[in-house]
Amino acid sequence: MTPDMVVAVSRQAIETALFLALPMLGVSLVVGVVISVLQAATQIQEMTLTFVPKILAMFLALLLAFPWMMDKMINFTRDLFMNIPMYLR
Repeated sequence: MTPDMVVAVSRQAIETALFLALPMLGVSLVVGVVISVLQAATQIQEMTLTFVPKILAMFLALLLAFPWMMDKMINFTRDLFMNIPMYLR
């Protein structure tokens, strides 16, 4: 396995991990900004108020994005296993 192959596999793994995290992180960001604006407008500065909506929104995002995420993980793993003979050269 050449250093270029190691870099390519590592890059693909990092890209896959980032794509898998993107839906939940994006939803968390949007919900966090909305809650922060509401807290600033109402002057309610309760820290626990932000956690429950974020957790619920992330759970819903996970439920909705799970089929896509599983497909991405299966494709990455299948490609990795299919290329094992090439990596062993």
